[in-house]
This record gives sequence, structure tokens and C-alpha cells, in this order.
Amino acid sequence: MTEVFPVQPGIGDKAPDFDLPRDGGGRVSLADFAARPLVIYFYPKDDTTACTTESISFTALSGEFGKAGVALLGVSPDTVKSHDKFVKKHALSIPLAADEEKTMAIAYGVWREKSMYGRTYMGVVRSTFLIGSDGRIARIWDKVKVAGHAEAVLAAAKEL
Repeated sequence: MTEVFPVQPGIGDKAPDFDLPRDGGGRVSLADFAARPLVIYFYPKDDTTACTTESISFTALSGEFGKAGVALLGVSPDTVKSHDKFVKKHALSIPLAADEEKTMAIAYGVWREKSMYGRTYMGVVRSTFLIGSDGRIARIWDKVKVAGHAEAVLAAAKEL
């Protein structure tokens, strides 16, 4: 029997709430970013080629996002321990949430069926959400291609 998950929220919808452990200890929640825009990027796995490139790209532009008043958050199903190693190895400056139970990925509709080499499996579809200071989703990038993505998100964030 196929599992049924919530439909991905749309533009204008209230961003689904979350409260997850994060790299470096502690927790991170949607409330931590109240009244300021937030970029949430979901990625499949720490320290893989595309995920590393994406996280390094967002880190490189984190100062520009900060100047625009926009916070950044990366999310994957990896453990806090994995995130800590990933952050240290690549000098990442973005908080990373550990969504081991996939509750946030399911709520945002990015935990979906994928296929590779003829095999189907469940996994995180690389996606990014731009949430406005009103807590509503302003923009969604689904099935993200990493090259130029962080720059495109920054341009959109500056338009808020």
C-alpha cells in the first residue's frame, strides 16, 4: 500500500510549523524567524556532491542574504552528528536542521517517491521555500538544479 502524504503547500499558504534539533546543539523552529523572511532549502544528504555545492553556495551568499534581512536554514534527514561534521568540513555558516523523522519534509511536501537506475524509493526532493515576514510562502523552487540556484533565491528574496 502506498503511503499518502500531505500535499505540498502553495504560494500564499502559511508555512508549516517545525521544531527540530540542529547542528551545534539546541533546536530551531519557525518561531525563531518570526517577522523576518526565511529561506528553507531541503537537500537529500550531507556531504554528497550536489548537496555540498548547494550548501557552500548559500554560505558564500549568506552575507548578502543577511544584508537583505533574510535568514537561511538547510534541512535534511541526516543526524545532528552528521550535520556537525558537514558544517566543520566545509566551513558552513548556515544552521542545519536534522529532520530524522521526516516530519518537516512531509509537511512541506518534499518527501516523495524518487527513482534512480530503475529503482524507486522515498527521499527528499531538493526544494527551496522562500517565506515572507508574514509567515506565508512567497516562492517555491521544486526539483532544484544546484547551479545558479542560491543566486536566483537571493534575487527573489531581495524583491520581498
